[in-house]
Amino acid sequence: MEGVETRDVEFPSGPVRLAGSLSVPRRGAAAHAGVVLVGGSGPTDRHNGTFFPPLRRHLLDAGIAVLSYDKRGVGGSSGDWRAATLTDLAADAAAALGFLRSRPGVPSGTVGFFGHSEGGWVVLRAATTRDDIPWVVTNSCPGTTPAVQERHALAQHLSEAHAHSRDDVDRTLDLYDRLVEAGRRDADFATAMRLVDQAGRPPGLDFYWGDVGESFWNFLKRKQDHDPTGDLRGLRCPHLALLGGADRLIPVADTLRALGTSVAHASRPRHATLTVEVFPGADHRLRLPDAAEPPPEYFTRLTDWLRRR
Repeated sequence: MEGVETRDVEFPSGPVRLAGSLSVPRRGAAAHAGVVLVGGSGPTDRHNGTFFPPLRRHLLDAGIAVLSYDKRGVGGSSGDWRAATLTDLAADAAAALGFLRSRPGVPSGTVGFFGHSEGGWVVLRAATTRDDIPWVVTNSCPGTTPAVQERHALAQHLSEAHAHSRDDVDRTLDLYDRLVEAGRRDADFATAMRLVDQAGRPPGLDFYWGDVGESFWNFLKRKQDHDPTGDLRGLRCPHLALLGGADRLIPVADTLRALGTSVAHASRPRHATLTVEVFPGADHRLRLPDAAEPPPEYFTRLTDWLRRR
């Protein structure tokens, strides 16, 4: 981008080193604010697939410095995200925030978090116990546990894949429920695989189980019952929640209820306001049908909200 300075950076987070990209609006000019972008589930890099580049561009156009990074074990970062907990990933986000705050020309008191999907859980966990976070943005972040969210996504996938019979759908969801219960008992991967084999490996399960190996199974077990409502209630700063009305991967209605219940909880600080924007017809990455990126009004509402902070 013309007039933008972008460079590769590295910074520590406990025993790992994280690699990322730092972009500032204009060479030699101070930014109005700064944001750490945290990607979603799986082996996400600093670009979060194709989602972060247009977001980064619009934030920079608004005078906001941007830092994004490769998840542990992805790209240039050391470690292994599959061996981590969500609290470990939150520590990585906090390390990124500290690094961005230390950059010349970035006003440290205006640096906040933007977390996409699973990254929303991560930034909520990173922000909840601190008083020095000015704001948090979550994008397509479920208000339910991962176990509930994954079941919803699997059910939606099965309902849209017309090749599956009603019996196949029921068998697949029943197997999913038994795998979740096995995870709660801390069953090993061999036990989980026996459950899959005994169920005849229903074809619809590949949407959820296709890439699961032993290390990923262990990560899923640790993550599956993470309840974000505690972090939502404990948040001490303004929160913008962005959601797509046609998101098939998360239970949007349940998420809205969780957001409303949490912000109305007696323990929530009065200055921890909540703003919710639902974009009708938009998917998990806030794209409208046949669009490659979110619509202009998505970026406008995001940057307008940040400017008011």
